[in-house]
Amino acid sequence: MHSPIKLFSGQTSRQLAEKIAKSYGIELGKTSYLKFSDGEFQPCYEETVRGNTVFIIQSTCMPSDNLFEMLLMIDAARRASAYKIVAVIPYFGFARQDRKDKPRVSIGAKLVANLLMAAGVDRVVTMDLHADQIQGFFDIPVDHLYASTIFIPYILNMNIDNLVVASPDMGGSKRANTYAKFLKAPMVITYKSREKANIVGEMKVIGEVKGKNVIIMDDMIDTAGTLTKAANIMKEQGALSVRAFATHAVLSGPAYDRINSSALTEIIVSDSIPLKQHSEKIKVLSIADLFADVIKKIYNYQSISSTFIS
Repeated sequence: MHSPIKLFSGQTSRQLAEKIAKSYGIELGKTSYLKFSDGEFQPCYEETVRGNTVFIIQSTCMPSDNLFEMLLMIDAARRASAYKIVAVIPYFGFARQDRKDKPRVSIGAKLVANLLMAAGVDRVVTMDLHADQIQGFFDIPVDHLYASTIFIPYILNMNIDNLVVASPDMGGSKRANTYAKFLKAPMVITYKSREKANIVGEMKVIGEVKGKNVIIMDDMIDTAGTLTKAANIMKEQGALSVRAFATHAVLSGPAYDRINSSALTEIIVSDSIPLKQHSEKIKVLSIADLFADVIKKIYNYQSISSTFIS
């Protein structure tokens, strides 16, 4: 007998979760959220989950509280006798800490994986991890989705002439190359050196952008320092236009000011993270239909390979 399915959401991703539930065709599950004066909080399910397959939707942006809320919700579902618990994490926080890049630092992404498994999750669904190898940090199934599923059709509908796909750094060259091959467009790479975290030092563009319409592909935008500097340099070197596509709009610190004053024509992001403020240059594409389709396929033990564009 197939266990009933229920979708629930953490506080940060409620708007996205409501869209996913609507696309799936069911109501979002009822929860409450008690917050104490010292900052401690307690999520609670306001309906039974006994014997149910429970999908908990929560991006771990501003990571600490949202991650811990996810862990508490997993623990609560397990203690309430849920049949299976699936963590749907569109944006996986701490993913940049995927290795020891200097002495005496933690591998935060591995620690998060351990915490999720210790809490009792049976499966994880996420999108555009900062490092693909994070899937290997888990000893449970991980479904790694790609925003290319929504970005590629959007780019094709734009009918851009003289298109060039760009990577904002060497680390993103694999992603940019995948898009370039699919779009049958040349690729350029931006080489950068960092003075320290979130501060870009020297930057050079490797490849020809003069007379081209450039699309910069990235997995996330944090302070937008790299992205806006790359766009400005490409424009100075004769690019007709510079656009950016990024899955996760973290947009912290001076990001909005940098974007609004940059040479970027527009930025297209997903709604994996809710925007903190409005910008005329930022357009949001929803991943709700994609996640609803994948959740339905996981629940019905169907292949999700057809959702990938390669």
